[in-house]
Amino acid sequence: MGRLLRDYHEAVQGFRPSAGAVWAAGYGAGPALDADDEVVCHGDFGPWNLVWHGTRPVGILDWDYAGPGPRRRDVAYALEFVAPFRDDATCLRWLRYPSPPDRARRIRIFASAYRLDGTDGLVDDVIAEQERLVELTRRLAAAGQEPHRTWQCDGVLDEAGRRVDWSRRHRHLFGDPR
Repeated sequence: MGRLLRDYHEAVQGFRPSAGAVWAAGYGAGPALDADDEVVCHGDFGPWNLVWHGTRPVGILDWDYAGPGPRRRDVAYALEFVAPFRDDATCLRWLRYPSPPDRARRIRIFASAYRLDGTDGLVDDVIAEQERLVELTRRLAAAGQEPHRTWQCDGVLDEAGRRVDWSRRHRHLFGDPR
């Protein structure tokens, strides 16, 4: 997944949409991509939005959350689900892991495949992305946008907030000693 995400980011690196481009999912109109590290992020780069050939991801689907941002935003989003930033019980029961995952190792593997220089700051990036998405979803829900409004009514945002808190309390599981 890290290699595929890097390949995608490299493929779109030179693309500069017009300043008036309109983005879905709360990005609104503009801004143009100005910084060198900004690209059109996928915005929902998880296993469910990839085409798989056996155990190898070979394509990307579902672009409704695409929008401008730093590459590390997509990296952080992917790592939330690759590491994963979930408790052991959820990993075993819901994600069907045979045993609790070695989250720090999984982050190192993803970072290496993406060709990052290391893993410094990645846990902070994931937590910041979790927080950004909770706030974005709350804002979209308040504006009456679906499915965000339904998610708020169904308690999905409360659960997302609990995951952010869990991530902060368990950063040591991801190789961050703080």
